[in-house]
Amino acid sequence: MLWRTVIGLSVAVAALVSVVMAAGAPAAAAPPNRTPNPNEIFNGYVLGTFTNGRVASPQEIFTPLVSADPWFVEPRLRGTENPGAIVKARKVAVQFTGFRPGNLDAYQLMYVTRGLHGEPEISTGILMVPVDGRANATRRVVGYQFANDSVGAWCHPSTMWTGKDPMDGASWSALGPLALMFGKGYAVMISDVGNNGDPHPHGVFAGKFGGNALLDGLRAALAHRDAGLSASAPISLFGIAGGGVGAAFAAENAAAYAPELNIRATVLEGMAVDQRNFIRTSSGSIGSGFAFATLLGLEPRYPEMKIDEKLSPAGKALADVFRTQCQTPAYFATPFLPLQALFKNGQHPADIPDFQAAYRDNVLGHKAPKAPVLIASCAADDSFMSIVPAADARKLAKQYRRGGTHVDYHPTNCSMVNFLTNMYGWGTDLFGMQTIDWMAARLA
Repeated sequence: MLWRTVIGLSVAVAALVSVVMAAGAPAAAAPPNRTPNPNEIFNGYVLGTFTNGRVASPQEIFTPLVSADPWFVEPRLRGTENPGAIVKARKVAVQFTGFRPGNLDAYQLMYVTRGLHGEPEISTGILMVPVDGRANATRRVVGYQFANDSVGAWCHPSTMWTGKDPMDGASWSALGPLALMFGKGYAVMISDVGNNGDPHPHGVFAGKFGGNALLDGLRAALAHRDAGLSASAPISLFGIAGGGVGAAFAAENAAAYAPELNIRATVLEGMAVDQRNFIRTSSGSIGSGFAFATLLGLEPRYPEMKIDEKLSPAGKALADVFRTQCQTPAYFATPFLPLQALFKNGQHPADIPDFQAAYRDNVLGHKAPKAPVLIASCAADDSFMSIVPAADARKLAKQYRRGGTHVDYHPTNCSMVNFLTNMYGWGTDLFGMQTIDWMAARLA
């Protein structure tokens, strides 16, 4: 979560510098867990997006920053729509930090999904398809849920990739994985886990809803005629940090919820396997703000939490800000803050009775995924940025195996020694770039 977003820019810069030194170096035979060389990230396709792209005009840069977008106004659902049904669709220009890459088609999709109790809901998302000479009907597809932990509106992937929120750390952390995916010709669908323009706080941490939104986003992507993808396209789910919970729930529930999707693999890294453990571990850590946001991102789907009733005046003031803001910069404002300081009578939120049902409902491992799973979280709690307990990832791997899932567990070296001596490898691995070869082998 936090540790992935905070170093996104620095790793991207490090990679850019290193590519000059590594250019032309042949890639070694790929073991299951291999840090890619910079020239693999800055592959021929990616370099082409720069040479064939352009700097956005002042109007193109300014307009998305200041205006709401009426496209996100939801029509009234009849209640008879199938999950994944497209409500609206439009082609959009990808814009990131004022640059419009070439050779990349993108579509915003508004589609029907299901809430925690099967009720019809609206979600949006963005589908990106590389233009590289391949026929779209032959492409593999990735359902990518990256480290987006924002609770507020206009803070989600549809925003990040169209110029409205250019500095959010989540999008920076996704640049490397996307570069590798696009270099292999994959189409990538990213769900907003709700309507990006909905002004109410978003329930992005409710795992079942996140999983439904991801699977239905894939349904919508495959059905979108302009994209031209195959309905039987091989699919991989790919979830990191805040997105890893939804991706894991999608993997667990896919056989029952979306059996027609041809899911071949799932990659999970740095996800909160047990929200209660995550809240307890993160309190007072560098990720305190993100842990507090997690609570606020559960409540919209679990109103029985009644968080405001339990907050101190300072906690209520902070919650009011967090509910309307994106993770960058808001959630970075309270590192090392004990969460109990935000609650009346010094209650620890991990122990509040009204929160326990939400915690139990969001523990991963209720079902065993049918397709193979790679878990690549930190090997040990040996870094001040390791805020998701490593033991929880190992436990999840064992649970999935007992249920019959083929699980490859390839832990990442998150240690401070590795951070200080190998920042490029440390950072790229934390973003999940070392898992792309494993995913590609199962999509082949």
